[in-house]
Amino acid sequence: MTRIYSLAYLTSAPLAPPEALTLAGKLGYQAIGARIAPAMPGGDFSPLTTDAAMLRDSVRRITDTGVSVFDVEIIRLGAEFKPDDVAAFLDVAAHLKARAILVAGDDPDEGRLTASYAAFCRAAAPFGLTADLEFMPWTAVKDAQSALRIVTNAAQPNGRVLVDALHAARSTTTLEDIANLPRGLLSYAQLCDAPAGIPTTTEEIIFTARSARLLPGDGGIDLKGMLGALPHDLPISLEIPNDEQLAKLGQEEWARRALAAARKIAE
Repeated sequence: MTRIYSLAYLTSAPLAPPEALTLAGKLGYQAIGARIAPAMPGGDFSPLTTDAAMLRDSVRRITDTGVSVFDVEIIRLGAEFKPDDVAAFLDVAAHLKARAILVAGDDPDEGRLTASYAAFCRAAAPFGLTADLEFMPWTAVKDAQSALRIVTNAAQPNGRVLVDALHAARSTTTLEDIANLPRGLLSYAQLCDAPAGIPTTTEEIIFTARSARLLPGDGGIDLKGMLGALPHDLPISLEIPNDEQLAKLGQEEWARRALAAARKIAE
């Protein structure tokens, strides 16, 4: 079975979905990820919930290129989360025929976070979307065990855990933790590399995650071990933001190198 490779938003930012779909088709990706809500206040995103022309163009390019939108991001579950607030987001995801939604947990009250996550899963289910809870060491969901516990306790059929190679390597997550994730709770994984070791400050961890990731094979993460702990047919999103390399090489060359490097590691 041919593995699906998806071009994540941060690897080609700030390309909007129509341009990203065209680029992905040119380079041999099967899918892209679209950021239709900001990861932080004032952060970059593609305003598909308000830009009808961009949404129409995106849907048209999906048909023209044969490239799909695999995942859309990002839903952040804070203490004040209300399902009604994500109605427009879910509608756009459905128009794009996306398969997965990237979810981050920001509520330190795990019981309330689990309830919010379950409510979001129920809101996404009618659209055929999975809710993929990504653990990140600076959020309320810090590792794979925490994500698995929340998804399991939420007990929703479309609940999923998202493994990002960087976050796994820079948290307490072990290869055994990854191998113990049930196949039915995995939609896709995110792949990148970074220098070995865990930075001493949260600021450094976040900076690398958002601006200085490396191509697979160029860093010190045990990607072979991580991929060996995951299902061999699991789709892979290449999320490799690197401000310096993007400025130097441009989106097309960086995305080309990302795919080539990933295939060397994963195949």
